[in-house]
Amino acid sequence: MAGLFMNPKALSSTLAVLLLSATASLALPNGPTLLAQQKQDAPTPTAPAKPNAAQPTSNPEADAKKPANRADAYYHYTMAHMYEEMVATYGRAEYANKAIEEYRAAITADPSSDYLNAGLADLYWRTGRIRDAVLEAQEILKRDPKNVDAHRLLGRIYLRSLGDMQSGNNQSRDMQRLAIEQYEEIVKLDPTSVEDHLLLGRLYSYSNDLTKAEKEFKTAVQIQPDSEEAVTMLAYLYTQEGDTKKAQEVLSNIPDDDRSAKLYSTLGYTYEEQKDYKKAIEAYRKAVMLDKENLDSVRGLAQNLLNDGQLDAALEQYKIIVDQDPSDAQSYQHIAEIDRRNGKFEAALDALKKASALVQDSQEIPYNMAVIYEGQGRYEDAINTIQQLLTKTDKPDASYSSADRSNRSIFLERLGNIYREANKPQQAVETFRRMIALGDDPASRAYQEMVETYRDNRDWPSATAAAQEGAKKLPKDRGLQLVLAAQLADEGKADQALSIAKSQLNGKAADDREVYVSLAQMYTRLKKYPEAEDAIAQAMKLAGTQDERNYVTFVQGSIYEREKKFEQAEEAFRKVINADPKNAGALNYLGYMLADRGTRLEEALGMLRKAVQMEPQNGAYLDSLGWAYFKMGNYEQAEENLRKASDKIGSDPTVQDHLGDLYQKTGRLKLAATQWERALDQWNHSVPAEVDADDVAKVQKKLESAKIKLAQQTSTTSNTKQ
Repeated sequence: MAGLFMNPKALSSTLAVLLLSATASLALPNGPTLLAQQKQDAPTPTAPAKPNAAQPTSNPEADAKKPANRADAYYHYTMAHMYEEMVATYGRAEYANKAIEEYRAAITADPSSDYLNAGLADLYWRTGRIRDAVLEAQEILKRDPKNVDAHRLLGRIYLRSLGDMQSGNNQSRDMQRLAIEQYEEIVKLDPTSVEDHLLLGRLYSYSNDLTKAEKEFKTAVQIQPDSEEAVTMLAYLYTQEGDTKKAQEVLSNIPDDDRSAKLYSTLGYTYEEQKDYKKAIEAYRKAVMLDKENLDSVRGLAQNLLNDGQLDAALEQYKIIVDQDPSDAQSYQHIAEIDRRNGKFEAALDALKKASALVQDSQEIPYNMAVIYEGQGRYEDAINTIQQLLTKTDKPDASYSSADRSNRSIFLERLGNIYREANKPQQAVETFRRMIALGDDPASRAYQEMVETYRDNRDWPSATAAAQEGAKKLPKDRGLQLVLAAQLADEGKADQALSIAKSQLNGKAADDREVYVSLAQMYTRLKKYPEAEDAIAQAMKLAGTQDERNYVTFVQGSIYEREKKFEQAEEAFRKVINADPKNAGALNYLGYMLADRGTRLEEALGMLRKAVQMEPQNGAYLDSLGWAYFKMGNYEQAEENLRKASDKIGSDPTVQDHLGDLYQKTGRLKLAATQWERALDQWNHSVPAEVDADDVAKVQKKLESAKIKLAQQTSTTSNTKQ
């Protein structure tokens, strides 16, 4: 959840803000910069009656040996306090100087008073004389190492200085250490102070010493079990460590009736980290009910609705956010994402334009615009936008940071995909190759994208060569090994392919699930359906999240469909759609399966129209929609969509077969024969896994029949002319 809402993705990134807010709360009412306030005309203070007292000497050591004159000290302290109030009210420097002079006079009269020394040190800090404040506090600690007020003042100073520095540099680390030293002493001297334990815990967390941070947060909870701040900070820490179960236990110790909006937000964040989005939604809803004005809770609710695939509900919350906070660029980007996924591309562009007006030099916004252009089929606009991003972020010496390399690989991968969608496979492959130099992860994705590009164009030898090159370059990359195995299986080298795939099993659930899915797909293409069913069943056991279960169930449905187990296939696809109504792949597969069998055509058409609305440039979806119209007898709509599909994926023999049937049905037999010939030619250039013998035989029969009829028509025409 990148996000702008309260639940932080990294505790350390939040602690700087928390530390600053903590120091602000500890400051005196007028803050540490009293002189920055607006100056006003001020009256001369009325002094109390002054007792007879000796004037201060210039010898502090001699003063320290004199007996305390408490009456004189009280007088000067009173005057100092009056001048302090005048500084706060009028902001004039001379009053600050007079207050300091009176403090010094009071200290001369009573040199042993740590209270007066602490007051002077605090005044130094509040008027911006930080060095004097530090020196004064250190002098106090030399005389009295257990003076908690002096430690607190130094701690506040170091915290404030830490907040003003750039995180991560040496000076910042030194200031962290100094602040930690002071608060370690403070909690020893005042072990019941919840606030100081929390501050020390935050400092430890900021320094990545999470063990010590946990100890301080737990101590704060023990001292004050109902402290919301202590409970939430401990829960955040556990979540950051990945122990969300402990985080929930800590939060659940607070009774329901005592839970605040902040606590429910923390609970929602904990569930979100577990990817338990439905429980996260429930928690954030309660937070919003308790505090409707807290947009952080609304952001958390919106993000988790989006995570859970509840796009319309998420959109409603994001609209509430931007209505109340029109400067929230991130929420406009989420609105754009939802509109894009719903196929509302112009609305998505409008939202991104609003975001762009709020953010300077964003890379994310133009990238998302390119994604929308691609969805609209505006390939040149999409290509130009991504190329501008690449040019803008280019470094001649290739000295990219880790983040730069990651972004650059994302840009290149998107550009390659756009070229592929625009039927420019050579440019696509060249673009993917540029990713290889950016590191192992980008290289792995690059090789897989290259294989996919070659496969789309039915260039099987090049696909295998790219898979072999990638597997050799990155022999420990599981994804590339599985891609190579799939290629070998399609070439008929089943034993070698299955051996490579099975060797990737390592006992880790996420890894093994991926392997079993790949095995299921390979067995399916090898027409070993019982083995495919067994493999996908193993994958299902390892599917943890809803998204994982949806994908495994989708593959399971495709296996049943290939076996012609249509009822079981339909059940699987409906299960996916029920969990994710916007799953375009499942809508397309089930819609096509129903349409192809002539079953419940209106329902099939509705599904396919939804799929195409979400992905209007998807050739397979356009073919499915055209075929549904054909089955319903709407030949005009059928031809429009089938032609679009042919433009997108003209090398797919099924699309050519469908066009042939359309032309035959509309009396254009010669065109029909041409399309069937193309279908047969494409199958002749396919690997065995891509060919269904029954489909080939049907098309061959249709072509032969068409040729006979065309010959008869030619003969009849010739006889008529004679």
